[in-house]
Amino acid sequence: MNLTEINCKEIFQKAYEKRYTWNPDFSGYKGKCIFSANNDSYEGKFSLGKDFKPEIENIEDQEIVKSISSQLFEVSIHRVKREFAEIHSKNNFKLINESESGIEMIVSGKNEGDKYRVKNNCINMVYRKIHGIIIEIFVQEFFDTGNGFLSKKYSSQQIDPITFKTKTSKLEYEDRFINIGSQDIWILNSRFIKYINKNQEEETQKFIFKDISLIE
Repeated sequence: MNLTEINCKEIFQKAYEKRYTWNPDFSGYKGKCIFSANNDSYEGKFSLGKDFKPEIENIEDQEIVKSISSQLFEVSIHRVKREFAEIHSKNNFKLINESESGIEMIVSGKNEGDKYRVKNNCINMVYRKIHGIIIEIFVQEFFDTGNGFLSKKYSSQQIDPITFKTKTSKLEYEDRFINIGSQDIWILNSRFIKYINKNQEEETQKFIFKDISLIE
């Protein structure tokens, strides 16, 4: 494709609309949750209602509760369907580079400075300023639900918006999903997060969600 023929906004919109999202009438789900790390394991119950506010029961350690809740919340906000015009009508997209990794673009307008990369109608790189911190995400693998794509294997890292130096260790994610209900609803079944700790050792946090059922 000739670079002058690339309409970045159109390409990004097509990829944006290919993401898997839940139906607006989805009322949430519940089940068992298991967190494990460093040979420690915690099991409890969870629910994620229509307001997408996680509730965790039977785990006393509040740091573990917070960790499980943050994963459930992070998943849910990406499953909410929002129209492209609602989010990006005040943004413009300009080509930075085209390579085997995809078409990279930078945003001007409301979200000035954000960057994205698109390949095969999937957004495989996100560089966004959120709450004063830059989040950089690279996706290595996608899962095709048949009704949109989910990130399956990816990395995430925080960057200082002033110095542009990394603020955190790189987190390596691997997600698995299951289909529940009669409405073709895909739910996070497990999430493994690998990272290098302060002692320069590799650690893995495991989040398992099972015995899942819909909230009526």
